[in-house]
Amino acid sequence: MVVAFLLVNIGLGAEDTVVDEMLKIANVKEAYVTYGVYDIVARVEAESLEQLKEIVTTEIKRVHNVRATLALLAAES
Repeated sequence: MVVAFLLVNIGLGAEDTVVDEMLKIANVKEAYVTYGVYDIVARVEAESLEQLKEIVTTEIKRVHNVRATLALLAAES
């Protein structure tokens, strides 16, 4: 299991809409509006790095108003 925390920049004023849309994606387990450099932080789970890449590029980055993402991969515990 791969767990990543995704930091997301979005268009101005679209926070609630983007969080709602991201939470509709099955692998997005949590998403929160944040304040600072990034607008949203989301926890994403995938079976592999390849699946994570696919989720980010074909689902999350296609959500309207998503401008940029940065994935932080969680270390195994």
